[in-house]
Amino acid sequence: MKRTFGNKKVQASQLKRVGLARAISKLGYCSRSRAGELIAAGRVKWNGAVRRDPETPVHLGKDRIEIDGQPVARTSKIYLALNKPRGVVTTAADEKGRETVYSLLPENLPWLAPVGRLDKASEGLLLLTNDSEWAARITAPERHLDKTYHVQINSVADEALLKALQNGIRTSDGDFLRVRNVRMLRHGEQNSWLEIILDAGKNRHIRRMLEHLNVEVLRLLRVAIGPLALGDLPKGATRLLDKEEKQALDRAMGAPNHAPAPSVR
Repeated sequence: MKRTFGNKKVQASQLKRVGLARAISKLGYCSRSRAGELIAAGRVKWNGAVRRDPETPVHLGKDRIEIDGQPVARTSKIYLALNKPRGVVTTAADEKGRETVYSLLPENLPWLAPVGRLDKASEGLLLLTNDSEWAARITAPERHLDKTYHVQINSVADEALLKALQNGIRTSDGDFLRVRNVRMLRHGEQNSWLEIILDAGKNRHIRRMLEHLNVEVLRLLRVAIGPLALGDLPKGATRLLDKEEKQALDRAMGAPNHAPAPSVR
């Protein structure tokens, strides 16, 4: 007869090991790739011994990790919203010397990683956190968490364009791209603003669709992630998410948010 001892899920969690580089990242010290560099340089000790293998198995909460002789402790979880300006790249370091989003962050913060990306020419809401598991849930395609964009194009959108975006297109490299919803916000004589909602996005998703349809993107702003709206956060500014906003995002991961985002001013 089989015997059951306590909560198996809790026991499994306590026994689970992760690689040393990943453990350092999960503790919020630095990125996994940077942790690998520190390990290769011999600056990391595991239970008092220098380890140069980033895959050294570690029990988080049990084993002792030191970097440059200082113990690495788990940091408080931080959830930060940034209004990314155009022309700034979403990376920690850029080989071309371009300004990165890290130049916009307040000082004395622990290491934070972007939750997904916005390309250099795109603007708007970008989340950063040291909670890698939460970030993975936000970006997971199977969560179908809505991301809302306001997009200015160089023409007045007609029903044919909106229908093509809604139905989806097949790109020259074989990707099938579609939007969950699209509507006209406003238009002038020569251009218009669209609201586009994606519930799963690929690299340069909106730009590639519009390029395929011979439409030029003039501006592209992400104005909401699920129920979290960019609001009136100034360009280049950051703010911490409050408890209610974090909880609303957590709830939305189970069911996409369908409320329209505020219009661009």
